[in-house]
Amino acid sequence: MVTNICCLHSQFLTKVLTQKTVSSLNSFKEGSSQTIFRLQVGRSSHNLNRCQTVVIQCDYPQNADLPRYYSKKEKKPFPVPVVELRRNARERNKSSRGKPKKPVPPPKNGLVVKSLIPVAYKVLNARTTLINNLKKLLKVVPVNACKWCTEIHVGPSGHPFRSCNGSNTSVRKGAHEWTDAVIEDILVPLEAYHLYDRLGKRIPHEERFSIPRIPAVVELCIQAGVELPEYPTKRRRKPIIRLGKSEFIDADESELPDPEPQVPEFLILTEIPDAEITPPSAEEVIFLAEETLLAWEKMRTGAKRLMKLYPVRVCGYCPEVHVASTGHKAQNCGAYKHQQRNGQHGWQTALIDDLIPPRYVWHVPDVTQPLQRELKSFYGQAPAVVEICAQAGAVVPEQYTSTMRLDVGVPTDVREAEMVV
Repeated sequence: MVTNICCLHSQFLTKVLTQKTVSSLNSFKEGSSQTIFRLQVGRSSHNLNRCQTVVIQCDYPQNADLPRYYSKKEKKPFPVPVVELRRNARERNKSSRGKPKKPVPPPKNGLVVKSLIPVAYKVLNARTTLINNLKKLLKVVPVNACKWCTEIHVGPSGHPFRSCNGSNTSVRKGAHEWTDAVIEDILVPLEAYHLYDRLGKRIPHEERFSIPRIPAVVELCIQAGVELPEYPTKRRRKPIIRLGKSEFIDADESELPDPEPQVPEFLILTEIPDAEITPPSAEEVIFLAEETLLAWEKMRTGAKRLMKLYPVRVCGYCPEVHVASTGHKAQNCGAYKHQQRNGQHGWQTALIDDLIPPRYVWHVPDVTQPLQRELKSFYGQAPAVVEICAQAGAVVPEQYTSTMRLDVGVPTDVREAEMVV
């Protein structure tokens, strides 16, 4: 978007150029990820040769809609369209035709990427820090959860919007019944099968109960190099030998010396039991909220970096996640029309929101004032972790301000809202 404003008074030019902030120009932002404004100002309408240009770049829009909600009756779209995937595959085959094959890099050859081992430990510790801090913040920041559906609300009381889709919702006319929330309501307990050999055969349907299930983020960190004694995994010291597209054998490691027990280089944090959680003091709340936001961002950015090399699959019909190049064969999908697929999952590439669901909640501009049903269109939303930290006193990161609609003025009543153009 390009905006040209010419022939303004010189005093306005001095005021705009001397200000360090551009909050007065925020209202010109639109929904694009990058916006450029050109402000041309002249001394008079007769002298246009002395116009100056101010270029303002914005990485985040002022207002943005939430990710689209997909009904249970429709399949999630592929991150990359199938047509584009086929086109890229044909181009790769055409460019590699007649050329010698290159050696397969890790982790596809069975080895771990050594540069990502510290990242995996940071993601695991960030997850533990996030859980421990949220348990403490729940002692001072009230969070409500509906008894009949999965919706939660951060505030002294639940919101008045009739959006419940749980059991007997027609009797209650969509009204929620609020109760105190727990940590599982904020961080969705998404689990995946733990693989001893991530390059081994796919899990058959008959072995679905004999293989342990652990949090999906923890499984991703284990495959990336984290060593947990309670969850052993196979570590190869030589690359595998490919016999075909899906067949391989392990290289002979008998001539290698026995691996020596190494002292762990990274400290692994542990979760605090619920009985030992104490409410933080008033001085610790803000620091705790800032640390929680930092752990949330560190966990998501680190996991996103790991997912670029260690593939994660998600079902297009249900939230099932599998950390491997291909999905498992367990026929436990219970989504819409699963009988036609015999319970099989529709695997596709997972995104960071599939691995770590953000759980959006309504943003409360003023905690002392309850939300109003008539002003629903003026309120924004944010991930539950971000909203809890914001109400605890933390500074909201810039990437969340667009969906929270912090720059939108909320009317005081319905009469004022009707006057909005």
